[in-house]
This record gives sequence, C-alpha cells and structure tokens, in this order.
Amino acid sequence: MAYFKHDLAVVESNRIGDGTRIWAFVHVLPGASIGAECNICDHCFIENDVVVGSRSTIKSGVQLWDGITIEDDVFIGPNATFTNDRMPRSKQHLPKPLRTVVRRGASIGANATILPDLTIGENAMVGAGAVVTRSVPANAIVVGNPARIVGYSGASKAPQTVVTGRPSDSDAVAATVAGVTCHRLPLVQDLRGLLSFGEVPREVPFEVKRYFLVFGVSSEEIRGEHAHKTLHQFLVCVHGKCHLVVDDSENRQEFVLDSPAIGIHLPPLVWGAQYKYSKDAVLLALVSDIYDPDDYIRDYSEFVSLRRKGA
Repeated sequence: MAYFKHDLAVVESNRIGDGTRIWAFVHVLPGASIGAECNICDHCFIENDVVVGSRSTIKSGVQLWDGITIEDDVFIGPNATFTNDRMPRSKQHLPKPLRTVVRRGASIGANATILPDLTIGENAMVGAGAVVTRSVPANAIVVGNPARIVGYSGASKAPQTVVTGRPSDSDAVAATVAGVTCHRLPLVQDLRGLLSFGEVPREVPFEVKRYFLVFGVSSEEIRGEHAHKTLHQFLVCVHGKCHLVVDDSENRQEFVLDSPAIGIHLPPLVWGAQYKYSKDAVLLALVSDIYDPDDYIRDYSEFVSLRRKGA
C-alpha cells in the first residue's frame, strides 16, 4: 500500500490505507488496522486490537489501546487519553479489553480522558480536558469533569415568544427541521391566576391516545435521544424549564421550553433529545398511539439512513 512512514516510526502492521501519513516516534503494533488518508502525528502508540477509520487525525501523544475503534473522519487532539479497564491492577488483565467506539465525524479535544466501555456519538464534540464517564450522544457537545452536555453541534436557536390570549392558527410556526412546528398555546390571565390549554386538532394536530410525564430529572441527564417510525408527539413543559433539540439529519434546532404556553409538535422520523432540565421541570408528552417498542429508532446512524431512504 502507498502510505508515508517517517524513518523514526515503527510500523509492524501491514493494514495501512493509501495516503496515510505516520510521523516520527509512532509505534503501530502488528494487529492494528488504519484506514486511508489518516494523519498519525509524533509520539503516538497504536496497539493490536485497534481499528482506525479513514481520514482520521490523531495528534501527538495519543495512545490507542486494545479494544478501541475510531471510525472515519474523527479528530483526536494532542494527549487525549483512552482507557480499556475500569479498575486496572499491575499484571492483572481482563479476559478481553472493554470496547470503546468513537463514531464518524466526532472530535475529542486536547487532554480529554475517555473512560472505557462507552461510545462517543457521531459528530459529537468532547471539550479539551473533559473526563468522559458515560457515552456521549450523537452531535452533543460535552465539557468538564465529569463531562456534561452543554449544547448540540450545529443546532440553531429557535426564537420564541409567549403572548396572552388565544393565538391565531398562524401562530404555529414551522421550524427549520422538516415537519416540526412550534405552537403558541392559549394563555389566559385574570385575578385568579393563569390558564393554558390546547384543543385537538386546533393546537394539537393529531388524535391523542396516550400521555406521559417526565419529571425529577437530574440536570446532567438527557432524555429522548431517539426518533419514531410512525408516532407523533406534542411536548409541553408545564412547569420549570428544559431544552429540546430536534434533528432531521440535515438540520438541527434547539428550543427552550420554559412556559406551558409553548408546545412543539414532533412528527415521525424526527430525532429528539431533551436536556438542561431545571430541578422542578415537568415535561408533558401527548402522543398519537399506545406504547410500541418496535416504533423506536434509537441508533442515530440508522435514523440518518432511514431519512436518506425517505422511509
């Protein structure tokens, strides 16, 4: 294969893709597989049970231990640290290493630490110095120790306005994400307090067959992270506040749900995730059918594939 190897690099593997460049003081063990057009910078070590996809960049000082898979188009910053044993002891080895997968297009910042047996999702962004203790969802941005989600890559912020009275039908505003609409729900105020409501099909554009409530969520937790094949959802944060990110595989938008007078309609084949829950948040979901586990799409790559097929 036609790849570049610096004179001071040790490359024992014969599975190196065309156009890959391996620089000084890199050591690649015999069992490793590295794709095409990668850039492996100085002072990296790549063990046997390791797969690196094509067009990935691994900056200086990174060690990839057994059990690590790096997919295509991944960036790994200098001195990022991977692990494959939760409780290592000298000369005590696991029967097989724990697996860690970094999905396509993800980036890991300098000096980040990635604990074993987790997945860094597609196009996710891990901040410099972050300590990742749990799997990172697709497109999520995580920072800190332990790492927490602070945003979603490429998600535009949706403008929202709460008004009193009964909005007109035109107050259902289309989002940038295909099929998603933001509804300004009726909000009536008098001396007795506030009242908000919705009617089918005027505000809620489908027949409701089930509801559920999400509450008591720790602020660092994320909910949703899936799409549905046929189910419609209408989400209202009836108390407190949370953030909703919606995604049609090409566009991504983030809503702040901080009033019972805001409702978001999610049609089928839209990826949704809720995060940044306030401690007192209560999220109401009105849905179009009874619970069916087969209706869920929980893998983001599968969701993107279905969207592209027009399923």
